[in-house]
Formats: sequence, C-alpha cells, structure tokens
Amino acid sequence: MKCPYCAYTESKVVDSRPADEFATVRRRRQCLSCLKRFTTYETVERMPIVVIKKDGSRQSFDRSKILNGMIRACEKRRVTFETLNHIADEVEQAIYNQMQPEIPSTVIGEMVMERLRSVDEVAYVRFASVYRQFKDISTFMDELNRLIHEQ
Repeated sequence: MKCPYCAYTESKVVDSRPADEFATVRRRRQCLSCLKRFTTYETVERMPIVVIKKDGSRQSFDRSKILNGMIRACEKRRVTFETLNHIADEVEQAIYNQMQPEIPSTVIGEMVMERLRSVDEVAYVRFASVYRQFKDISTFMDELNRLIHEQ
C-alpha cells in the first residue's frame, strides 16, 4: 500500500475492523518510512452485471433503479425506507449469487414483486402495473382477482 504522505510502498497494519455492516474491512496502517498513519478500506470486487431490457438493449445493473421504483410504488403507504432498502439488498444479492454476467430485467422485476407482495399488496399492485405495463382496466382487474384468489 502506497503511503499518501511520502509515497513509500511499505506499511504495516495497526488495526483492522469490519465496517459497513461487514461489507468492508477498515484498516489503519502506518508507513514504515515516515511513520504517519492512514486508513484504507477493503471491499470485495464484484463482477459487473449487465441488465437486458425488454427492448433488447443492455445497461449496467443499478440498484438505485430498483429502490426508486419501489419508493414510487410505496408512496403514501406505511412501508419504511429501511424495509425497501432491505428488499433492494436481497434482490441485489440474489442477482450476484446467480453468477451470470447478464440478467433479463424481467427476472429482476419478478424478484422485486415477489418481495413487495409480502410487504404491502397495494405497493405490489402499483409496482406490477408499471412493470407489467397493464394496458387497460381488465388486465389490472385480472391481477387483483389473482391476488384475491391466492389469499
């Protein structure tokens, strides 16, 4: 590790501890040349995920898009941001666990809907109406009826 003060390449680790809910390791280091201390953070390097959109275009996976979609679906509902953040974490982890470089947006949408459904049915229907692009009231009613019959 290169010292930010004198650019010497040797340092020793003085302290290590987990950070960001164990997603990162914080290391306190001391330069062996100038003896100044500095902090580094170590994270796992994840492979990039490409999302295949419905129109066939491709773009980088962006967790914030999932979160923003759920926030819009949960407007004026009693769903906490913490709950939505947890769902986004679960979906992101499930995507990375598949170990596939590309994933269709339909798979991501289904993962989100599955989790939203157990949290708030109204938010689920709102999300589904945008995600599945309900064309008219009958497709909307079909989804509502399916929800009612499954209960």
